[in-house]
Amino acid sequence: MSRFFHLVIVTLAAFSMCIPAAWAVEAPLAAEKSSEEVLTLDSAMEIALENNAAVKEAQQHYLAALESEKSARADFLPKLSASYIYTNLKDQPYMIFNGMQIPANSEEIYQWNITAVQPLFTGFALFSKYEMARYGVDLQETTRFLAELDVAQRVREAYCHVLLARKALDVSDEAVGNLESHVRDAQRFYREGMIPYNDLLKSKVALAGAVQNRTRARANADLALSTLNAVLRFDINRSTQVQDISDITEVLHDPDKLTEEALSRRPELSVLRIALENADAMIRLARSGYYPVVSLVGRYERAGDNPQADNNDYTNDHNAMVALQAQWQFFEWGKTRAEENRYARERDALMERLSEAEDMVRIDVKNSLLDMDVSRKNIITAREALDQARENYRLVDLQYRQQMTTSTEVLDARVYLSQAQMNYYGALYGYMISQARLDRAVGNIPGRTSSR
Repeated sequence: MSRFFHLVIVTLAAFSMCIPAAWAVEAPLAAEKSSEEVLTLDSAMEIALENNAAVKEAQQHYLAALESEKSARADFLPKLSASYIYTNLKDQPYMIFNGMQIPANSEEIYQWNITAVQPLFTGFALFSKYEMARYGVDLQETTRFLAELDVAQRVREAYCHVLLARKALDVSDEAVGNLESHVRDAQRFYREGMIPYNDLLKSKVALAGAVQNRTRARANADLALSTLNAVLRFDINRSTQVQDISDITEVLHDPDKLTEEALSRRPELSVLRIALENADAMIRLARSGYYPVVSLVGRYERAGDNPQADNNDYTNDHNAMVALQAQWQFFEWGKTRAEENRYARERDALMERLSEAEDMVRIDVKNSLLDMDVSRKNIITAREALDQARENYRLVDLQYRQQMTTSTEVLDARVYLSQAQMNYYGALYGYMISQARLDRAVGNIPGRTSSR
């Protein structure tokens, strides 16, 4: 009995030692399984917008602009300063009164003061600088949205390219399978003396070409997936799984409405409009040189012959003052006028650039709409052609097995079918890419809106 209990205890101990090892094995498997989660287009966009370096950089510039705005706002508030001065004179200062030298101060002088300066009027310079700082915030916010817009388009196009490349690989696999079956039929017919040897060679050459095409299609699919991984900031060799999109939702677009939305939402136009507002602020800043600068100054000071400056045998050791200070630089040989004219000319140049950019946006929207219309019509045509090509291949292959046609007809039918398949998938995913480019042209990220 004691040996039995000893055996049980040893068994339980061994089992308890295996438990951590089992968990250690299961953990990587679970992590590997989670890494193979199928990505949808929406989740891929969220990952890209969160991880993209350009978006993160734009966010940091935006935060920096917010700090600049805080700095400009602080200029409206009073400035406090302090100073401490120690002076050691070679000779003691004195005054001459009725021919007598009367000491006026000690040889060692300690002075300190605290000064407050509150700007009252700066010719609208401070207000203009604050406006420019706020425009800087708007500019960086728009730049961030521009980066997000570009990333959204890139990930959508990369996603569709992955799907298209995988469809091309599927088509290549199907073609290889069909031609392998055809070669087996041709070999049987040749052994039975029903076809010449050159017909068999022709089938084998076609099969070899299909295998080569499949190898290239597999490489293209791998490259497309690496490109998507790069956009998502994943390891480029990661075996990312993506969800297929086989159906599309056709949406009727109003060209005039889309153009109007694009003109109001495109960040490139917003950047130029912000630059125009900033130019107006710079003109006002230049004009501030025509006005005096008025400030309220308050000071408390002490002077004495000890480091604390609280002992003075010659005059009062402390004092306070309030002053109204005005400074006006009214002549600079036309410098202020030249600065004003300079910014006015730059503003006119920006207006011309904005007008040209608006025309380019209109063309961009129209071109995207035309591409979508072409892709939509091609889908209908390609779907009909694909059905016909499948039926044609089925009939020709059946006829060949009954020796009612030649290998050439079968090979041609397979080529027609592969071409019809690629035309259909190209039109299908081309429509999705056109939709992504239209959203980019309008300034729209699905699920998000512009910041301005």
